[in-house]
Amino acid sequence: MHENLKPIIAALAEALPPVMRWSGAVAKRLRQFNIAVEGKSSGNSNTDALTLADLSVQEFLVAALRDADPILKSCRIEGEESTGDMDLFSKDAKLSIALDPIDGTKQYRDRSGNGYSIIAHLHDDETPYYSLVFAPEMGESGTWVEVGPDRLRCGEDDTTRTARQVLDDLPDLRNARNADAKGIYLIGFQERDAECARMVDELGLMGRTSSEMAGSIYPLMATGEYAGSLIHSPNIYDFPVSMHIARLLGGDAVWAHNGKPVHYRELWMDDRADMLRFPGVVACSEYASVNQQLCELAKDWSQVRYAD
Repeated sequence: MHENLKPIIAALAEALPPVMRWSGAVAKRLRQFNIAVEGKSSGNSNTDALTLADLSVQEFLVAALRDADPILKSCRIEGEESTGDMDLFSKDAKLSIALDPIDGTKQYRDRSGNGYSIIAHLHDDETPYYSLVFAPEMGESGTWVEVGPDRLRCGEDDTTRTARQVLDDLPDLRNARNADAKGIYLIGFQERDAECARMVDELGLMGRTSSEMAGSIYPLMATGEYAGSLIHSPNIYDFPVSMHIARLLGGDAVWAHNGKPVHYRELWMDDRADMLRFPGVVACSEYASVNQQLCELAKDWSQVRYAD
């Protein structure tokens, strides 16, 4: 266990909620305008979508962490974008804070759904330790997910109270599980997302692509409405929240081709999308039986993300 893990988690749990709420308000306002910018060229619209909100929200998040408890600068910081004073944080620490300023940017940019979210999580090279997600337009005032060593909280925001007060009063959902959950989120298979989702349907589960799933996967997994996900080469900025939820509940995130637990020691830089990814196809669920089904289905699928 890391020597400063507890105070770092405590500092994140104090610093992140208010700035995520503020960032969510800014993102909601900016969404009313045409704010798309050029920046990524993977050929996949879900990956390549980039807006001024992504850049602005990351700037807010990094600044808030910079100005919070100095212990946070003892961590590395990994952002899906390149904005903010990231050079002020450690370059070689074992613990790292990963940020996804707008998860679901295509949906956000195209105004095609309410599932986009702001994400931060703390991890070492093995597993996540603290995760916080805020989906500004899920529910009347937004929806929170907080995952820690002793908590799994999810619920609607209430702007008449501080963000930390709201989170502290949300129910712990670790024992409120739905063993009949069938939903499986699929993404990353390029033009084959829908085809792969139908294969998951044939297992007796319910495969859903990003365009078929209403909302964000993190509240859906936290509340037990979804059983998990099957993702090709997920990035390290958002997916680990699902891994965190699954592991806290006794499940796991595993590589489909060999069933071994996912870790951060084998990453690859996707130069097309300018982001770090876990290699191969990853199954993630709180239920070992679901992971077994997904691995059996996908064990021989190509581990190469881009066919060309």
